[in-house]
Amino acid sequence: MEITFTKEAIEKLTDKIPSNKKLKLKYDTDGCGCVVSGVAALWIVDEIEEDDQEVETNFVPVVIEKTKMVFLDENLTISFNETANTFMLTSPSQILNPRMSLIEK
Repeated sequence: MEITFTKEAIEKLTDKIPSNKKLKLKYDTDGCGCVVSGVAALWIVDEIEEDDQEVETNFVPVVIEKTKMVFLDENLTISFNETANTFMLTSPSQILNPRMSLIEK
């Protein structure tokens, strides 16, 4: 899996992730009713869990649950939309989440 951050996303995230924390791309299914109806979000977490895998990026390593990687495309881009003041997750073939949250857990 390849994840690329745009310059704007890097600028927005640089001061938000403490050095002792990890950035996690969470495929959140809570309240969605079905695992295939999940929503991608960015979480700032304290540690890596047993099912997590770190993916190197052009910014910081991103943690992703191995069991949820099947719901994500192989090439992903995380950008920042100034107008909506939110992050966006896209792939070459689709927009996975145009208004992706950044949540500190």
